[in-house]
Amino acid sequence: MRICIGQTNPIKGDIEKNIDQHKRFLEIAVHENADIMIFPELSLTGYEPKLAKILATTQDDTRLDVFQEISDLNKIVIGVGLPTKENDDTFISMVIFQSNKERFTYSKQYLYPTEIDVFTSGQKQIYLNFEGGNVVAPAICYELSIPEHSETAHKNHANIYIASVLNSINGIKDDIKKLSEIAKEFKMTVFMANYIGQSGGYECAGKTSIWNEEGKLVGQLNDKNEGLLIFDTETKEVIEKGIK
Repeated sequence: MRICIGQTNPIKGDIEKNIDQHKRFLEIAVHENADIMIFPELSLTGYEPKLAKILATTQDDTRLDVFQEISDLNKIVIGVGLPTKENDDTFISMVIFQSNKERFTYSKQYLYPTEIDVFTSGQKQIYLNFEGGNVVAPAICYELSIPEHSETAHKNHANIYIASVLNSINGIKDDIKKLSEIAKEFKMTVFMANYIGQSGGYECAGKTSIWNEEGKLVGQLNDKNEGLLIFDTETKEVIEKGIK
């Protein structure tokens, strides 16, 4: 299985332009035969809580159809981030596309304290099952800091943990340590997809990373450039690709 994560510099509040950006990433992921590609938290809008209620949409938004088309044609699972809405509730969500299947949404269950006044907590963890017994558990940012989240993933036989985040230069060091510990404790391969640039008033840290089952860092991007990391679960090879 080949797992791909992206490091992006989002355009504030512009879903259409960010979709075009994501398509460039996915071209590379498909060329590298990735089975799954996960983007950072709220990747299609940037991390913009003040704009979230205006930008919030649903998984059936026709602007997202391009991701279903790419998934169907290339048999790749795709996870993109954006705020979603249901009635009066707004969620921090990841919409997930699978080849020739109905798309679905995972919404962040554990909110950061500053998010509580804007967003509603999701109520259900999801898992993605792949051939060879690989089980992927997605996490959205602050969830990686809540022990119950990774513990629950382990109890449900996840061996791959992918954190889709906005991580600032002030928080990156602690979260790198936490993710390494999660990998080591639960014998999971762990991934973190982060931003570069600025979003939501934060200076983003980049350093999109991969840890092996021993908690050892095996791949990491820099803090300045967009790019992708690809991990082969059989060969343990890590491939780094830049975006031009």
